[in-house]
Amino acid sequence: MLNRLRGAMQRVLTPLASALLRLGVSPDAVTIAGTLVVVVTALWAFPTGHLFLGALVIGLFALTDSLDGVMARQSGRSGPWGAFLDSTLDRFGDGAIFGGLVLWFFGRGDDDVAAVLALACLVLGSVVPYARARAEGLGMTASGGIAERADRLVVVLVATGAVGLGAPPVVLTVVLGLLAVASAVTVMQRMAKVHRQAVGVTE
Repeated sequence: MLNRLRGAMQRVLTPLASALLRLGVSPDAVTIAGTLVVVVTALWAFPTGHLFLGALVIGLFALTDSLDGVMARQSGRSGPWGAFLDSTLDRFGDGAIFGGLVLWFFGRGDDDVAAVLALACLVLGSVVPYARARAEGLGMTASGGIAERADRLVVVLVATGAVGLGAPPVVLTVVLGLLAVASAVTVMQRMAKVHRQAVGVTE
């Protein structure tokens, strides 16, 4: 879902990328600044109950997440360092989003199950990209699955924003449960994909 939107966003962001480069702003600076905004917003807005505001700001930065990549390609700086930095800082952003929701649920005092589900999404969401990175480190591939990062983000942000606008919190609880299951399935899908490749190599 979000990946398809990013294709259109890249065309929209091209003029902004050019303007930032003319001002001397580096792609790495944009990556770091975007991560800081997401982390600070998630850890302030969600625990304090500003769910819609937090989801709106984070969603905006999620859609513009490809800005640094557009800048890197325009400036000829595209390479492994930028990809590594972007992927690493994404883990901070994801952790802050689900961590902020964990704090909000615990702060309510009557949503322990939802807090555990948010924590499960945080943990499983970190295992999904680890499986891919570990596979690629071994010379194999492990992309794909039913719940990639972009899909998980858009679903949880829409549900969080809806609750912020007045939907019952159980909506977010159900979504977090579904995301936890989908993330676990994605991990298993990637493990199965790597296993098929590993068996094929050894035979």
